[in-house]
Amino acid sequence: MHYNFKEAQSRLALDERDENGLTPLGLHANQTWNADPKRLAFVLARYKFVAKMLSGRKNVLEVGCGDAFATRIVLSEVEKLTALDFEPEFVKDVNARMDERWQFECLEHDMTRGPLSRDFDAAYSLDVIEHIPKTQELNFVANIYHSIIDDGVVLIGTPSIQSQKYASEGSKLGHVNCKEHSDFRHLMELFFRQVFIFSMNDEVVHTGFYPMAHYLFALCCSRKPKNAIPDIVNK
Repeated sequence: MHYNFKEAQSRLALDERDENGLTPLGLHANQTWNADPKRLAFVLARYKFVAKMLSGRKNVLEVGCGDAFATRIVLSEVEKLTALDFEPEFVKDVNARMDERWQFECLEHDMTRGPLSRDFDAAYSLDVIEHIPKTQELNFVANIYHSIIDDGVVLIGTPSIQSQKYASEGSKLGHVNCKEHSDFRHLMELFFRQVFIFSMNDEVVHTGFYPMAHYLFALCCSRKPKNAIPDIVNK
């Protein structure tokens, strides 16, 4: 079809639409875009941080992908990615929207019940651990630990406990385990020798004062020996 444009680059947008159609939002992204669109910018920024930290990794695991709308940001920096979620409707949605140019594996799996039986060289989980009851958090982290190789990297992101004063009612519904930075560090140090905590406010990741951070990242390296980690129900 012929179009008349004042700027030549405008043609690219319509060519993409005509050749590949319009990309649908995922279930979470759709709800966020309609309820609080600026929050989508925060989510994308979190995934960009993960992508840059894990750039070049060969086999990466995402734990709790939700609708995986932003997963391709990480996929753009790594060789292979597998995404998990325990909600079957989200997994069905992800696979139904899968773009052949951005393919990754998406599986239904509950990380509190057991590890994935593969060896990944990195794993990440964003906005998930705050939904895990404290009674199950050791299983959750341990099963991620058991899913990666010895020199693998794990990156966990979660809202801080201080942020909950300002969280929306919808956001608070599932937040049963938000943490202080010190508690977050202690949990991850049960499994990893090196744990680096970062602060995040809106789209900016930094090393500022933790109690003023809206969001926290734990970058974890060097797995401890298996005989040195806590006993858990599922191994």
